[in-house]
This record gives sequence, structure tokens and C-alpha cells, in this order.
Amino acid sequence: MKDINTKPLSIKQYLIIGSMLFALFFGAGNLIFPIHLGQLSGANWVPAMLGFLASGVLLPLLSVLSISISRAKGVYDIAKPLGPVFAIIFLVLVHSTLGPLFATPRTASVNFTVGIQPFIPNHYIKLAMFIFTALFFIATFYLSYRTSSIIDNLGKILNPLFLALLFLAFLLAFLHPMGAASAQPVTQAYQNQSFFNGFLQGYNTMDALAGLAFGVTVVSAVNQLGKTSPKSNAKVTARAGLISEALVGIIYIILIWIGATSLNLFKISTDDGGTTFNQFMGHYLGITGHALLATLMTLTCVTTAVGLVAAFAQDFHEHFPRFSYHQWLAFNCFVSFIIANEGLSLIITWSTPVLMFLYPFAIVLIILALCSPLFKKDRNVYLFTIIFTLIPAFFDMLAAFPPVISNISFIRNLINAEQKILPFASIGMDWVIPAIVGAIIGLIIYKTSGHKKA
Repeated sequence: MKDINTKPLSIKQYLIIGSMLFALFFGAGNLIFPIHLGQLSGANWVPAMLGFLASGVLLPLLSVLSISISRAKGVYDIAKPLGPVFAIIFLVLVHSTLGPLFATPRTASVNFTVGIQPFIPNHYIKLAMFIFTALFFIATFYLSYRTSSIIDNLGKILNPLFLALLFLAFLLAFLHPMGAASAQPVTQAYQNQSFFNGFLQGYNTMDALAGLAFGVTVVSAVNQLGKTSPKSNAKVTARAGLISEALVGIIYIILIWIGATSLNLFKISTDDGGTTFNQFMGHYLGITGHALLATLMTLTCVTTAVGLVAAFAQDFHEHFPRFSYHQWLAFNCFVSFIIANEGLSLIITWSTPVLMFLYPFAIVLIILALCSPLFKKDRNVYLFTIIFTLIPAFFDMLAAFPPVISNISFIRNLINAEQKILPFASIGMDWVIPAIVGAIIGLIIYKTSGHKKA
């Protein structure tokens, strides 16, 4: 296939695609989780930051590059070397997590909890949340109704406005810092394992999963610019990914620093950073700061929600064509609206164990896709790596469940036994060594079978 547009893209066009990617990735969680990490890590904010950047920036960048290098279009293609059944199951799990079960409802619930709720009397909060989330998902449905308009809505309009408001908030923090981060104490979990705890905190952004899910949206947007051949489309996607993730990384560093310095004035928040962000804005601008935060949160949440529901509807329509893109879009928005009204705390509580299970698979599949030219997407390499990842990822999920489940004696005994056997189990990274062993076994089989492609 030849490109419709044979001319190289301009810097402006690259910036627009990069801006769209940034808007898709950067949601409300990307604002509150790093600032909360800064509070938790305190004086050890630098190693915690490096861990967070590894999972919150490097992994999403690698997920975008894996789409480019493997010439995949999204979640299904990344998992396809393991067969169509596994690919469909993985697609449904990822999109359900990013879609109506967790990430998409979170865009509305975080927005309301952090940006709107402070202005609402307590006895009107439930009604206000119902009205707000209804309007939020109506707007999301409208903005994502036409896939051809996504690049304009996100890359050209909403995202630059969001960045301008965020820059103003950062400028205030630099001109009048709240104190020195290095002088503050740290919570117990971050005294000796700051890097690994920061790495696991990066799971909460869900951006590595989002990078795979947004593949189809990004590929479509690049096609609209005339880069329709797989090679040129991959090159544009990779360059735009570098632009967007570099910007995300800079913002994370500043937010983590702000969280660490906020300990001079505020206590560690119990809601994953939303309260701290509100206190931060109120400290500098009073009621104007709260209004600015509400605007900031609405912009970033809407942009991310648009990307999530569009990717969900596009992928599900492609693989389950009985329902149209718009029907899947309406389904996602409606279910997300229902779950959003259950509240932010409940969403975060139940999303954590799911992420502890899915993220190891996502990381493994991203790395395999990046390295796939070396072993021609051989099924044995994929199969053994995934099989060896399965059991420790399952135990990580069990350990991350709320106490009502994880403290059941039978489950607790299983978790304790597994943690004694596998290294890094205490920090939720026990899947790493088994995955490497599985990959080595798969490569040995590949090498000894005459390099045949599965």
C-alpha cells in the first residue's frame, strides 16, 4: 500500500499527533497519582519518581512503539501470535478495564470528586454527581461520535487549553515553593523500596494498557494525514509517541516534586492525591484556584474519556460487528455512567487487583512485540512466556484484593506460600523471573525447530 500523501509531515502535524496522544494518555489519574506518590515517598521522592517514570512513561512509550514495530493495529494484533481465542480474551479484558469497568468511569468520578464536589453541600452530593456524570458522558459521546473529528477535538482544541492551565499552576509552585522536599520523612513502604513501590504506583495510570488500546485510534488519525502504508504509519506513530511521553514525563516529575514539598503544609491525603491537588491550588489562588482546578480536571478527563470510549467502540465493532461503532459507544458511555456513580474509592479499590493481574501480561506482550523481528513472532516464545507469567500474576491479584477477600485463611495461606517460593513476591514483581525463564525456553524451542514461523 502506498501513501496518499508522499510528502514528509510537517513539524506542526507531528505536534498535533503528539498532542492528541498526550491527551489520550493524560487523564485525571495522571494528575492525582503522582502528586500522591510525592507525599508517600517524601525525602525519597527521586527513586520513587524513577520507578513511576519506568511504568508510567517508559512502558506506555514502549506500548506505542510495539504497535509501530509489529505493525499492529491494537490490542488484538499484539496478542494474536498466541491465537485468536487468547487475543479476543485479552482484548475484552483490557478494554473492559479501560472502558466501562474502571478507567472510563474514573474519568468522571475523579473529575467530580476533586474538581466539583468541594463546591457542593453534602446533602446534594449524590444528586450533583448524578447530573454531572450524565452531562459528562453525553459530552464524551458527542465528541467521539465521529472518529474523523477526534484529532481536531483533542489535538488542536482541548489539549492546548489544558496545558496552558497546567503551566499556570506549575509556575506558581516554582515561584513560591511550599518548602524543601528532601527534609520530609517518608512512609514505611518507601524507606527501602521506593523505586519498586513507585513502579507499582505507575500501574494505576493504566497507560501501558491504554497505549495498546489507543493503537487503532492513532493509526486511524495518522491515516487521515495520508500516511497509509504500514512503514510510514509506524514511523509517524513512533515519533509522535516520543513527543507525547516526553511531555508526560516532565509533568510527572513536577507533580511528584509538588507532592513531596506539600508535606511542609499538608498531611498525606487518603484519596490518592485529589485532596492534595485541591489544597495546592487553594493555597496559591484560594477559591479561584479551586475553580481553575475544576476546569483543569474537566478538560483532561473529557479528553481521556473520548479516547477510551472511541478505542473501545472501534475495537469491539471490528471484532463484534453485529453492533455498530455508535452502539458500542453508547453502551460504554451508559455503563460507565452507572459505575461512576458508585464513587471513586470503590473504583480504585477494585481496579488495583485487576491491574496487578493484567499489567504483567501487558508488559510481557509489549516486550515480545518489540523483539518479535528477532524470532518472527514464533508462537512458542509467546506461549511459554505467557504460561510462566500466569501463576505469579494471579497471586499478585489475590494479594491486592481488599482484606475481605485477601485475608480469607485459605487465600492468605496460598499467598504466603507463593511469596516464600518466588523472588520479588513481596514487592509484587514475582512474575519477572518466571517470565524470563519462559521466554528462554520458548527461544530454545524456536532455535532448535529450524526457525519456523508459527
